[in-house]
Amino acid sequence: MSHHCSVFSQFLKLVPRHEFAELAKTHHQGRRLRSMSRWSQFVALSMGQLSGRHSLRDVVLNMAAQRPQLYHLGIKPVARSSLARVNERQPYVLYEALFGRLYERCRGLAPRHRLRFKNKLYSLDASLIDLSLKVFPWAHYALGKAAMKLHVGLDHDGYLPAFATITEGRVSDMEVARTLRFAKGSMLVFDKGYPDYDWFKSLTKKGIFFVTRARSNIKCETIKDHQVVDNQGVESDQTIRLTGTKAQRQTLPKLRRVTYTDQETGKRYVFLSNVFHLGARTIADIYKARWQVELFFKWIKQNLKIKAFLGTSKNAILTQIWVALCVTLLLAYLKLISKTGQSAQAVLRLLQLNLFLRRNLFDLVTGRPP
Repeated sequence: MSHHCSVFSQFLKLVPRHEFAELAKTHHQGRRLRSMSRWSQFVALSMGQLSGRHSLRDVVLNMAAQRPQLYHLGIKPVARSSLARVNERQPYVLYEALFGRLYERCRGLAPRHRLRFKNKLYSLDASLIDLSLKVFPWAHYALGKAAMKLHVGLDHDGYLPAFATITEGRVSDMEVARTLRFAKGSMLVFDKGYPDYDWFKSLTKKGIFFVTRARSNIKCETIKDHQVVDNQGVESDQTIRLTGTKAQRQTLPKLRRVTYTDQETGKRYVFLSNVFHLGARTIADIYKARWQVELFFKWIKQNLKIKAFLGTSKNAILTQIWVALCVTLLLAYLKLISKTGQSAQAVLRLLQLNLFLRRNLFDLVTGRPP
């Protein structure tokens, strides 16, 4: 009978240890760690994410119960005080850098999106992560409320989070969007939370395409009406020029306005875009695909631990969220290399139920009998 390490040990081997050690050395702060390492921190927090632990004590007790398995994880028993101290003091940017490395590995295996163009497609959005104002007073952003905000650029090739930024709740979506860099020819889709005409102009100059929803109070004049195909839900397809004072002052280029009615819901949408080489229905389909970033936020909030936190400092919060994002990419990478038809949620449930079982990881996620 073949021997296997625990499922969790095999899952952690998806992270190249030499790369992790290099990043840990680069992003170390203060004196050398004695009682534990950054790898021990990552293992503990990842186990907390996968097994649904709710507190620091819960994580440490669960690891103590699996003491015979710790050797295969490459760690020693972890004390609660040591884990709390590392979460508070050691920079979270280690896991931000690890997130970037993991995305690059996933991107090479991800299938291309199914829309009718070859450009890279990204959905931009942000979501609040609610916090208690009494416990996290430093995260205050509105009357009686505290929160952090997770900004994500979702790559539609494999539905992977390609860009992620975590800020305080008061930081606007637009402030983060201006800092993102995209390759020429990329296609961006976002909602009405990014109403910056100067940014639209900058994207157009860089050769980056975008699709967004038009605000109801937009002022414009029609330059040309384009012919539309019947029975596709497209009511009008126009080339327009914005006539608002701010738009005229910034000399914005011509834009495209597409009016579309969803035949299933009867809801009417008006889109703005600088894309003139695709059909009007494709413009509507691009915006419809934006729903995937909403599903991403829903998935990560329902399945990973980014609501109950293991520390109260800002660094501890950021560390836990970045580890959750790294676990998300590891699950995606496992799906890609195993070529399983299971959903990410199903794979996560299998790992939760069999985390310390000695069984082949790929047999588990693909459904092959032991």
